[in-house]
Amino acid sequence: MKKEDMVMLISAEGFEFVIDKKAAMVSQTIRSMLTGGFFETEHRKANFPEISTIILEKICQYFHWYLRYASPLLRLSSGCDVKSRYSLCLADTSCPFVYSGKKTEFHIEPELTLELMMAANYLDT
Repeated sequence: MKKEDMVMLISAEGFEFVIDKKAAMVSQTIRSMLTGGFFETEHRKANFPEISTIILEKICQYFHWYLRYASPLLRLSSGCDVKSRYSLCLADTSCPFVYSGKKTEFHIEPELTLELMMAANYLDT
């Protein structure tokens, strides 16, 4: 993968996650950072001093899961409507979808739920 196709997300503790730019663009906040005239646009880096490493790691996993399984073209098997707004479906600590005839879930550990909800709200995911 080309360097231009990657972005770096940096947690509060300074841990650096290098992920696919398409995955990062799941977040409307990151999308704005990377497409506006900001520092992040030029350097392809985004610092998140309020998001811990464990939460940012889970968010990066969600971005990749979303690209693979939660395409707006897929039929949802629950009441979570991701087509209208990107969101972490936290009601049952997992968000089931139908993908190639199989149910998929993005598992969220219950102890991370509150911090993930706050980070998802900030990142507009």
